Amino acid sequence: MAPPANDKVVYLDAAATSWPKPPEVLAALTRHLADSGGNPGRAGHRLSLAAGRNLCAVREGLAALFGLKDPSRIAFSSGATESLNLALRGLLRRGDVVVADPLIHNASARVISALAHEGVHVVHAPPDASGAFDLDAFVAALRTAAEQCRGRVLGLLTLASNVSGTIAPLGAAAEAAREADAMLVVDAAQAVGHLPIDLAEAPNALLAFAGHKGLLGLQGSGGLALGAEIDPALLIPLRRGGTGSRSESEEQPDFLPDRFEAGTPNPPGIVALGAGVALLRAASLDAEEERGAEKSRLLIEGLCRIGGLRILGPGPEARRIGLVSFTVEGADPAAVALALDDEFGVLCRVGLHCAPRAHRALGSYPDGAIRFAPGRDVDEDALHYALDSLAQVLKRERSR
Repeated sequence: MAPPANDKVVYLDAAATSWPKPPEVLAALTRHLADSGGNPGRAGHRLSLAAGRNLCAVREGLAALFGLKDPSRIAFSSGATESLNLALRGLLRRGDVVVADPLIHNASARVISALAHEGVHVVHAPPDASGAFDLDAFVAALRTAAEQCRGRVLGLLTLASNVSGTIAPLGAAAEAAREADAMLVVDAAQAVGHLPIDLAEAPNALLAFAGHKGLLGLQGSGGLALGAEIDPALLIPLRRGGTGSRSESEEQPDFLPDRFEAGTPNPPGIVALGAGVALLRAASLDAEEERGAEKSRLLIEGLCRIGGLRILGPGPEARRIGLVSFTVEGADPAAVALALDDEFGVLCRVGLHCAPRAHRALGSYPDGAIRFAPGRDVDEDALHYALDSLAQVLKRERSR
């Protein structure tokens, strides 16, 4: 591969992972490893106790971020995918029904596909005319499932789409699930850190989150937040093993969070995640959401000026996090993305984004789309530069 034409980098792949990591996150990671690198809960010496205190502090910060009064309802995991596996596999059995929204990521789509082979009934609620989440269709599917199913009914919601960036109404979806006597599993991988989330308005929800995206932490961190009405006894653990508690018993502890945290945790990743959470709590998440929406508006306006592009999802009036996906006419999207990287240092994501169902709903399957997802450090000037770079690449590619 030829070296880039310049050393400028505009990182537009924050929906995949945040970069660069804030200095506070890197400092917390280094400090933890230097001063408290013991195994939490596995000994009584100072390093183990210090590590345990660090993890408790992060758990408390996450609980406050999500509107949970009980920090033990935060179970750490390797990320949103593991958390979705825990929630879906832990709750669903043969004869149960899961009603999924149309924009699900493979992190949940592949889980419920496997469960369908095990006798779980899977219903995919249709999208609206623009390809977005349709609350009325979701509610109707939940009601039908509740009327026809003798087993458990579960709603599966993508809080923010990693393809279109559109945001689903958490409170209304949770209320619809409640009326169907159902719980709600929420994929919040793209939503956390970008908009306020209050599980007080969705106490019947289980929220799966990643630590390395909007929460600004490291890959390999994340967790599952259990709403106040979720009985953990209903949820079968995904893993069993050592917890440092009740070591005299060969049975997995039944109390939170140990019920779902078997094996040695990831203290460096969790502590780094905690530093990201602290930054977000010190800021205003309402302001974070508005900044993301403004970046989306700027991108949509610029893409419309370029022409020959189709923006996926609803128009700029829709509530969005800070990402925009689009298809291109008269050019190979993979070639466009490669040229943006090689020649201009604009880094973006092209393809199906591990969400083929979302692309089917949005009319961009099987070719996929280009996604611009600016992180918090990408300013307006950088976005204009990326748009100008795209225009130059498209002009050349279309003239071939």
